[in-house]
Formats: sequence, C-alpha cells, structure tokens
Amino acid sequence: MASLDQKREAFRKYLESAGAIDCLSKALIRLYQEDHKPEDACKFIRQVLCENCPTDEQVAESMEELAAARKRIQQLERENRGLLLNVRRTASETNLALETGLQEMAEDEGCYSLLKTHLTQELLDKLKEMKTPEYKSTLLDCVQSGLKNRDSHVGLYAADPMAYSVFADLFNPLIEEYHTGFGADDKQPELSWGEPTELENVDPEGQYVISTRVRCARSVEGFPFHPRMQEDQYEAIYEKVQAALQDLPEELQGELHLLETLDASKKLELTEGHYLFKECDRFLEEAKANRFFPAGRAIFLNEAKTFVVWVNEEDHLRIISMQDGADIAQVYQRFITALNTLDKHIPFQRDERLGYLTFCPTNLGTAIRASVHIRLPKLSSDKARMDEAAATNKLQIRGVHGEHTDTGDGILDVSNKRRLGLTEFEAIKEMVEGVKALIELEKQLESGDGEAANEAAGEAEAAE
Repeated sequence: MASLDQKREAFRKYLESAGAIDCLSKALIRLYQEDHKPEDACKFIRQVLCENCPTDEQVAESMEELAAARKRIQQLERENRGLLLNVRRTASETNLALETGLQEMAEDEGCYSLLKTHLTQELLDKLKEMKTPEYKSTLLDCVQSGLKNRDSHVGLYAADPMAYSVFADLFNPLIEEYHTGFGADDKQPELSWGEPTELENVDPEGQYVISTRVRCARSVEGFPFHPRMQEDQYEAIYEKVQAALQDLPEELQGELHLLETLDASKKLELTEGHYLFKECDRFLEEAKANRFFPAGRAIFLNEAKTFVVWVNEEDHLRIISMQDGADIAQVYQRFITALNTLDKHIPFQRDERLGYLTFCPTNLGTAIRASVHIRLPKLSSDKARMDEAAATNKLQIRGVHGEHTDTGDGILDVSNKRRLGLTEFEAIKEMVEGVKALIELEKQLESGDGEAANEAAGEAEAAE
C-alpha cells in the first residue's frame, strides 16, 4: 500500500502534467502583481482562471433570457396544440363523413345502437347543414363516436348545450327511448332531495352489498362540452372548482390534485385505490373527450376517502359520495351536503325541460347514478334472468370496472337506469328497491327455489 508521501507526490505529478499547477501559479502571480489587492481573492483567481467566462451578472442575465425563452416555447407549443386540435373539416368533408358513416352503420348487422335506430337518411339530410349558434357545433360533432364505434349502446353526445335544441329531431326520440317514455312534451321535475333517512339499508348484515355510491354529473354554465372545449376553458373550470371546494364542511375537506403536476408516488397511491381517472375510453376518445388532456383535469379526495370530485373527465364535474357497505342514507346525505355547497359557488347548466345538461344524453335530468357493488353469483350466472330482472326494476347492470366491462365474476355494478323524468330522491329510491328485489332473487336461487324466483320476477313485472 502506498504511503501518504507517495500519494502526495503522485497527486503533485498529476497536477503538474495536467497543467493545473501552471494555471494556479499564473493566477497567484497576477494577484501578487496587483497594486490594489481585491477584497475577494478567490473571486479574482476565478476570473483569472477563466478570463473569458461570463460575470455573475452576465450569468444571471442569461438565466433570465433562458427562462423567458422556455416560457415562450411553452406558449408556442400550446398555441400549436390548439391550432391542430381546432382544425375543422370543410362542409363537403363533414357531409362526406356523415354519409359514409351512416352507410357503414346501416350495413353493419352487428350494430344495434340507438343512433342507428334514430338517425335516418332523411333526418341526416335535414340536420347536416345545421350548427349551434355560439360554438358552431355540427351534427358530426355529436354522432362521430357512434359512427366510429358501432358497438355503442347509444352513440350520441351533445357537443355543447345548444345541441339538444338545434338537433332536437335526433336527440328527443333517442332520449324518449332510453329514458323510458320521456317525450318531447315532458318536463323534468324541480330538484328534490327528499329525506335520506327514509332510504332502507337493504343488506345490513353485509352478505351481498360490498359498497355503495351516489354520483352525479354537472356542467358549468358558460362552457361547451368536450368537442368544442379549449385548453384555457378546461383550466378555467378547474379554477372555479378549486375555489368552491374551499367552502366544504370539515368532514369533506381534502386535497385537490391536478393531473399535470401529480408526482409519481401520489399517482401510484390514487391508482391503487381506484380513485384516479385516466384518458377516456375509445367511445369517449372518438367523441373528443380527450382534447388537451391532461389540461385542467383534476381529482379531489377527502381525508376519509368517502367523497371524490373528478374535474373535466367525461363531464365538467363528477361528484361522488361512497363508502363500504349498504348504508345508502349516509352516502346520500353526504352527497347532498357536498352538492349544496358547490351549488352556492358554481352556476350549473340546467334546462327547464331536460334538467341538468350533460355531455351524454343518458345522464340528463337528475344526472344521478346511485349504485352498489354487489355479489350475486347465482343470478349473474343466468344472464337471461339477470337481464329480465334489470329491465323489470329499471336497473342498469355492468361490470365493476365501468361501462362496457364484463359481469362474469359474480360481482356486479348495479345502478338506477332512469335519471330523467323523476326527482333525485325517486332515482335513489328506484335503485334501492331494485337492489332489494335482486337480493331476494339471489336468496331464492341459493335455496334452490328457481320456480319461486321466476314467480317473484313475474309478480314484479305485473306490478309495473
């Protein structure tokens, strides 16, 4: 092992061969020759060693210029993104896309969407030249997802709030079919929360219901929907929601996370907890719901993780109250408290006839979806019986991972199908009574009494 003296000598030779000793010697000689010795000798030596290096002032000025250049690049990238996303088809291109899409949809024997049912050639000819007054939305803006995704159940979205009136000849009959007879002359009742304590806990022992949630969609007054949204509008909605959330009562207080700035650890935490939303699926992608993603997209979660707000996902806001078990009264009361608070600060879009306006016409009216995750292995194994029970009780049944997901594992997401033409309380009540009926069917199937289950389903249908 080399001694300390040997190491020092080796280092001296290295400095000498590398020219470091010569440089330092010249700098020290210059310092020696100075008649007026500087107060900061180290700074003087640095300047001698790098006579062509910029001064501290020059470095600071360059850093400011670099920051300004980066900011300008971001602005230009933003402007370029906006220009690309706002390129509009010519009238002839729009008409060609509509005609081609309608023909392909008509020829697709596997397409059973409501759009296919209601968009005829005659109606297309009537509506294809129309545009909404403020945002200039076209028929294609509303039907593009359904034309592309012919396995859609509905296939129609409102490009902006006025689309419901400008393209009423298409929307109204589709709405009437989906919302069980809500006709053009019908009117959504005024908001009515009802009394949460009147709602029954349908599974107090926790044998079937895993969790319960109530969510609603809300659209902010003065903004279009996704196909016509701009980047600054997504950000403006985020800012409105951010301000409104400050007024929540203590038990609902939490943290608002902007997706653009979410760090990796928090993103992982929210993803593993199934709280975080991502870019929308192919149905909403074709409806242009991913414009400028993730600009303005955010998620709010309270400390107890029983209250969530999604900002700029499918709708401007998705407000969710949830918890384990079947205590719907508690979930619903929390939901009402949150909505009443937000409603004081944010003007929501509400139509006198259609109620709360949403991107998808299936959510109109109350815009409420009350649901449970529930174990029904016997019933779910008999799809025909399950579908019949869902129709009888005005329920929607799907997989627990969302729309268009499988129900084959015996755990179902069950919700009210109707949102329009009834009050908020009636929508919740309809889900509760429907789930209660499904549990009774499951119990009868568990006992092997399939005939009794059929009779129960028949009696429920007769009662309708």
